[in-house]
Amino acid sequence: MLSQIETIDTGFKMEQIVLKATLGDKILESLGWLTLFLLWCLIFVNYNKLPAIIPVHYNTLGKADNFGGKETILFLPVIATVIFIGMTILTRFPHIFNYPVKITEDNAFRQYTDACRLIRYLKFIIVVIFGIITFKTIPNTAGTSDGLGAWFLPVTLGCIAIPVIYYVVQSFRRV
Repeated sequence: MLSQIETIDTGFKMEQIVLKATLGDKILESLGWLTLFLLWCLIFVNYNKLPAIIPVHYNTLGKADNFGGKETILFLPVIATVIFIGMTILTRFPHIFNYPVKITEDNAFRQYTDACRLIRYLKFIIVVIFGIITFKTIPNTAGTSDGLGAWFLPVTLGCIAIPVIYYVVQSFRRV
């Protein structure tokens, strides 16, 4: 979605809001699609090399604690693709989002733009997270790696929570 027109009901009158993606938005969107493509390539290149049993779950310390058939690795790119496409579609309808502030004629454009930018970032980071899990799972099957690492969970939570908190703070500042 590079540009869109949405109709909002501000409570005062119906108004057209035109959102156009900035160069940064376009780059982030492209990086997301590229990362998703690379995730699928990683699976296809390595799938036949995987043993019959692979790690399918990791504990909070990043150690494999459950195992399953190698076909379960396909769930990672499938789930990442569904989330990515779902969030891409969602960005076309910023007027249906829940906002931490009341949307008015004065703040609608900025709130919609910021919310769509947040969604773009989150969908990119989600694909990156699934990519890291896949990338780390493949050597784990060969015994050449020891889980995801204790760093994985805190970094993942930070990469998701920090931008969300920043967005909420900015939303209140831009009322």
